[in-house]
Amino acid sequence: MKTIQQWLSEYGESHQNHTNKTIHWICVPAIFFSIVGLLYGIKLPFAIAGIQLNVAIIILFLVTIYYISLSKTLWVGLLLFALLCLWLCNMIEQASFMPLWLFSLIIFAVAWVGQFYGHKVEGKKPSFFKDIQFLMIGPAWLMSFIYKKLGIGI
Repeated sequence: MKTIQQWLSEYGESHQNHTNKTIHWICVPAIFFSIVGLLYGIKLPFAIAGIQLNVAIIILFLVTIYYISLSKTLWVGLLLFALLCLWLCNMIEQASFMPLWLFSLIIFAVAWVGQFYGHKVEGKKPSFFKDIQFLMIGPAWLMSFIYKKLGIGI
């Protein structure tokens, strides 16, 4: 199994262009959120400790385990972002200005257009064409920059 440093280094190879990096800072979190939003709408027929379970909670639990296996510290920031996404989904659902699934679908589509534009500018294919696991590394790659800025080791 690759180390987190190997994953981040390899991911970074196709993310050198400033424009592409900037686009990733917007689009990677947007895609993560949109996927959480799409899964959040799939309610499960039971609750635990008064919390209505949905598929997003289950998947994010598994995603957190994956991140823990990669880094003993980075997973905390990624979990906090996942919890923020769940909270935002709840707020959007309660606001009822637009169905969460539609809001999420629009964000998903627009963010992927941005991602592919960024890679066109970069001149390199997205990393996940090489290995699907890179879809999970994108958020970790961004979080690693936040950790570095805060002086936290990954």
